[in-house]
Amino acid sequence: MKTVIDLRGIGRSYVMGQEHIHALSSITLNIARGEYVALMGPSGSGKSTLMNLIGCLDSPTRGAYFLSGQEVSRMNDRQLAEVRNREIGFVFQTFNLLPRLSALENVAMPLVYAGVSRTERLERAAEVLDRVGLASRMRHKPNELSGGQRQRVALARALVNRPSILLADEPTGNLDTKTSIDIMGLFSDIHAQGNTIVLVTHEEEIARYAHRIVRLRDGNIESDQVETMPFGYQSTQIDAGAQA
Repeated sequence: MKTVIDLRGIGRSYVMGQEHIHALSSITLNIARGEYVALMGPSGSGKSTLMNLIGCLDSPTRGAYFLSGQEVSRMNDRQLAEVRNREIGFVFQTFNLLPRLSALENVAMPLVYAGVSRTERLERAAEVLDRVGLASRMRHKPNELSGGQRQRVALARALVNRPSILLADEPTGNLDTKTSIDIMGLFSDIHAQGNTIVLVTHEEEIARYAHRIVRLRDGNIESDQVETMPFGYQSTQIDAGAQA
């Protein structure tokens, strides 16, 4: 399979007062197009820093990062923003929805920055909301939706630009067990349709939906293993209706 994420000796350091913090020491990691990878590790292991680097939200202090064959580690902020908008969709633990906008308007928002016409924005947003099982809730505002429905809206927003890579940071962190299972089933369905997924989680049960688990400790990769039978390997399309 073709490599889409290629990290070569990546390091990230910060200076806080008199202290020099090495968040990542020397990370070398390849992720192929279509893989489903979970990043795990204790607090302070560097997994969130690595996610930010993969998502072009931050730049490494040293090393090289190639995304879809482009060296993004040397790009400026404007170039990184263009790459993010074109290649990457983000899903966060806290949903990050705009409270005064409907689900449809929240999902369409990334297309505003992409210069897409209003008519096409709303059509694409409606299409992706239907894909995640929320066609009947698209006019509702976030406070009229359950936690699981809000995460589905956030997932739809991440998919509306048709990215090849989906990055999820603790996407079930604010959800109950049943809703978490529903959301992870949806991730499995999205992966089955061809998206590359990189997921940050501290929960073993959630990580096991991925096909590969990379464990970090003290800014280094501790282990990198393929799951022989991930939880989501027989996932089928979920009728979300709106129980979750």
